[in-house]
Amino acid sequence: MSDVAKAELRRYLQDGRDAIVWKLEGLSEYDLRRPLTPTGTNLLGLVKHLAGVEAEYFGVVFNRPFREELEWLSPNADPNEDMWARSEESRDATVGLYQRVWAHADATISLLPLDASGYVPWWREASNPVSLARILVHVTAETHRHAGHADIVRELADGSVGHRDGNDNMAAGDPAWWHEYCDHLESVARGYGGQTQPRATDSHQHR
Repeated sequence: MSDVAKAELRRYLQDGRDAIVWKLEGLSEYDLRRPLTPTGTNLLGLVKHLAGVEAEYFGVVFNRPFREELEWLSPNADPNEDMWARSEESRDATVGLYQRVWAHADATISLLPLDASGYVPWWREASNPVSLARILVHVTAETHRHAGHADIVRELADGSVGHRDGNDNMAAGDPAWWHEYCDHLESVARGYGGQTQPRATDSHQHR
């Protein structure tokens, strides 16, 4: 596979990285950490998780381990410890770690051909060995999935929306328009569900 294909794959991975880091801008340490879903999803935890993802998939899998020890990836770590930031793990420290990890990942991507063979210890044997191309697609998909989570969590935190810095990729509309839009969606939903009164959790009530 060509260098052009590798460059395109890496570009889409970088787009996801940049998007999720951008979602942290302008929030306090509290808002970055507070759980905003019933399963505890929080913005800084998503970044920490993705740092671990890249460290393992572009490190361990291709026998190029990331040089810093990530204790929260050890077998003795508490459940879900990679999904939230401890008090000593500041925004700057967590983002800095993520950026160092992706520099290491980019070095792996640059060094190896797309058909390079790796082994994922936590996958079943039938799924191994893997190519660098497959891992690039896998990690890019996971990064963009979590960037989508970050979109929703950031909107819940302070109402901010947007695809990337300088491009919100949203329909044009003021708060009144969005309120009317959500009222319309609720009306349509009630027509299918047989519900006659808005629920207390209507999304537009949180705007």
